[in-house]
Amino acid sequence: MGCRQLWASRAVSYLRISVSHRPFSNVVKDLKYADSHEWVKVDGNSATVGITDHAQDHLGDVVYVELPEVGATVTQGDSFGAVESVKATSDVNSPVSGKVIEVNQELNTSPALLSKLKPL
Repeated sequence: MGCRQLWASRAVSYLRISVSHRPFSNVVKDLKYADSHEWVKVDGNSATVGITDHAQDHLGDVVYVELPEVGATVTQGDSFGAVESVKATSDVNSPVSGKVIEVNQELNTSPALLSKLKPL
């Protein structure tokens, strides 16, 4: 019985695994993910921000997107917009702080495009 316990305690060290926090989302290289389901891709002095596939799937069909104005200042962790769907309305929080230099204006007239957009 002593041998059996020793083997069992040794086996445990071989069962340790690392689990992704987002096992069902598409994880794209060079993106950083926030716990609130936004992503950011930094490129030099600018960054592109979006929402994860998981958030899009949870929302369903998007009917309205509230975007910040160009020139607005956003603060990491604070809401800077919202997405409204047939299921729910959800704030979009900024994963970084900075000044808005560009927004996807197509989302104003075609909010359903949000579910088709993929990170650059």
